[in-house]
Amino acid sequence: MMERQELRAALSLAAVFSVRLLGLFMIYPVFAAYARNLTGANPYLIGEALGIYGLTQGLLQIPFGLLSDKVGRKIMIVVGLTVFALGSAVAALSTSIDGVIVGRALQGAGAVGSVILALVADLTAEENRTKAMALVGVTIGASFMVALVAGPIVADVAGVAGIFWLMVALALLGIAITEFVVPNPPQLRVHRDAEAVPRLIGAVLRDKELIRLDVGIFVLHAMLTASFLVVPGLLRGTLDVAVGSQWLVYLPVLVVSVLVMVPAIIVAEKYRRMKGVFVGAVAALFASQVMLHLGAGNLYVLLAALVVFFSAFNVMEASLPSLITKTAPPDAKGTAMGLYSSLQFLGIFCGGVVGGFANQHGGDAAVFTLTAALALVWLVVAATMAQPSYLTTRLIPVADGKDAETLAAKLRQVPGVAEAVVIAEDKLAYLKVDAKAFDAELAESLAGAPAAAAFASSPSAGGV
Repeated sequence: MMERQELRAALSLAAVFSVRLLGLFMIYPVFAAYARNLTGANPYLIGEALGIYGLTQGLLQIPFGLLSDKVGRKIMIVVGLTVFALGSAVAALSTSIDGVIVGRALQGAGAVGSVILALVADLTAEENRTKAMALVGVTIGASFMVALVAGPIVADVAGVAGIFWLMVALALLGIAITEFVVPNPPQLRVHRDAEAVPRLIGAVLRDKELIRLDVGIFVLHAMLTASFLVVPGLLRGTLDVAVGSQWLVYLPVLVVSVLVMVPAIIVAEKYRRMKGVFVGAVAALFASQVMLHLGAGNLYVLLAALVVFFSAFNVMEASLPSLITKTAPPDAKGTAMGLYSSLQFLGIFCGGVVGGFANQHGGDAAVFTLTAALALVWLVVAATMAQPSYLTTRLIPVADGKDAETLAAKLRQVPGVAEAVVIAEDKLAYLKVDAKAFDAELAESLAGAPAAAAFASSPSAGGV
């Protein structure tokens, strides 16, 4: 169970994450309609404006995290949120599509996601880190769903420029939370379970199963971004629902999607049917795009397609990070997650740009042809994936003076341990274990340093 200070750290950093993502997601359901009235706008540039933040975010996220190891987590979070606020203000003040593109690129350049996760790792003991990260992950998912409903409401009251100004306010709120609520880390460390390690990137990129999952998150967010270039127009044309009232559609669709997601994840994890659920969700994504392509002008087909899409989308958003954790080497989980996240944002960029190009030259049908083709490629990739191992990562603190290779060999003999890597400089053993069979007490006794005691003895380093 997390200590009070750890819970405070996890909740406050989840709040920082959410206030930033909330504004970014709120723009999705309203941007295409708004951007048509900007000077110089065309479907291609509207797609570029929607997706461009993903390019800068994807390219800068890992460098931000690496820099935070040297200059401090809080400093980099404040810098990133300041850049994000500046970009939001530029977008709010712009009357041309080019100005909004610049603002959106600046928003993405405030790439603090990896830094926030590193700070979560700094502020939690190894045995509680998974819980803290899960809390942040739930916040991200909740922010997405709240934003899709709130975006049209805010746009109806204050316009899309008002959403951009709200992003400025949310960024300032995030800075305040970081400075006055988030605890100061006792020390800055590189956490292989939460951060990218440059020398491990090559090994991660050579792992075919991890690449399959990276392809998945790239395609998923490319489809999402491309779809939002045309779905608001379809809701207006087919359902006769103005953009400002489209939350009335998104809310029940998202509620149903969550009701579908929860049992699907239970079946995947508890009953170890992950591959079947995963492939089924990709097939559902493909089916939803075919439905949108062939029957978007029909009220019932459109609503059914949206329910199928968001149900499958939420299943994938929940299962893909879990699969990355199961698949990655125990000492490279942070690197695998960093690359995965970067590919997610690059998918947003490509979805916006390529979707905008397709929309300009072929209309709505061309966009859904594109997304259906992407989903079909993903379906082929997913169908050939290996069965997940259902192993989880455990971190065990290691006492001084332990020989890394000898201890790793002993840990591999512990019941339930499938892989063990000991990093002497980290004073940690990184394990992949079967939770049902893992003998934690034996592993900790071999390592010689109880987790809670190791965390409590970390020296204080004051504020950042």
